[in-house]
Amino acid sequence: MKGHFEGIIEEEKGILKINRIRCHYELKIPIDKIKEAKRALDVFEQGCPVAQTLKGCIEFEHSWEIEKT
Repeated sequence: MKGHFEGIIEEEKGILKINRIRCHYELKIPIDKIKEAKRALDVFEQGCPVAQTLKGCIEFEHSWEIEKT
């Protein structure tokens, strides 16, 4: 798995602030596990400590590419 992450910094009332984080994942998944992997990706943010800590403060944008192996 590879991950690419980008913090989006915007100015609010003269102060720079990270408002969004873009997360893109490159995954290699065995062909017989694709269904399970997609289901996990749909709900993983609920179990992510970072996302849960920053929820309401920073917006997360998630995307992924799946390579079948």
